[in-house]
Amino acid sequence: MVAEHVTVNEVGPRDGLQSQTRTLDGDGRLAMIRALVEAGLHSIEAGSFVSPKAVPQMAGTGELFARLPGRDEVRYSALVPNARGYELARGAGVGTVSVVLSATETMNRRNINMGLDETTAACAELMARAAADGIEGWAYLAVAYECPFEGPTPPAQVERLAARMLGAGARKLIIADTIGAANPAQVRHLIGNLVRADGARHVACHFHDTRGMALANVLAALEEGVRDFDSSIGGLGGCPFSPGASGNVATEDVVLMLESMGLRTGIDLDALVAAVERVSELLESPLGGHAFRWLRRRAGQAKGGAHV
Repeated sequence: MVAEHVTVNEVGPRDGLQSQTRTLDGDGRLAMIRALVEAGLHSIEAGSFVSPKAVPQMAGTGELFARLPGRDEVRYSALVPNARGYELARGAGVGTVSVVLSATETMNRRNINMGLDETTAACAELMARAAADGIEGWAYLAVAYECPFEGPTPPAQVERLAARMLGAGARKLIIADTIGAANPAQVRHLIGNLVRADGARHVACHFHDTRGMALANVLAALEEGVRDFDSSIGGLGGCPFSPGASGNVATEDVVLMLESMGLRTGIDLDALVAAVERVSELLESPLGGHAFRWLRRRAGQAKGGAHV
């Protein structure tokens, strides 16, 4: 029997890097992505087309896309914050674009200085343009469980926004626990409702590990039928506009759990260890999820021979 496949979408090169104090140049970002591709990642968020003044870590994303390896085998995506960003992404030949719609009024105003209704309309327009242009559009629904400014987010609000984005032409909804506040019961409730309404193929999840529950939340979403998850190499990242949003769930933790459960990701865990080490070198900062030390020790034993 063939093991069921789960897609792991690596967001380190965009969501991970945008919050770092050290800015990688184009060569550094490309080296990071090459390490990820060599580990078997075939879905990667490579950057965003935002103002370099606002997010200097993402400067030169258009030039980066022209240099990306394996573009026929790897699905590269980019975040676009507005119509200008969308045009730049389309001009760079990006095949998958994403928008971020926060589920609360205050988060939208703090993030992009627009209200909820205005942001919803803008994101819907971008999804419609992408669909018309033959570009795959993804809609992130941020602070889907709790907002750092307004508190718990009503599930009905997220469900309403999800329906609006799909109706506008989005191919996928990524439900984001932006500040890492969700618990498995909340995930089962919200994700279960969305899967029943929209189908599991349209739903993905993005978890942060602020409270140490990211893997438990991944498992809860798996049980509701989701087979598409964001993660970040070494747990890198966290939204710079959201207080309390510490690192994303680590790619190596997610892959280890999924593979241990008999699911198939197509990602090589030993090569993933090497990728964590490479990104740590580039950023001159230690990285690694909960299982990284164990994975590194296992990889070292495999190279040096078994120890009894």
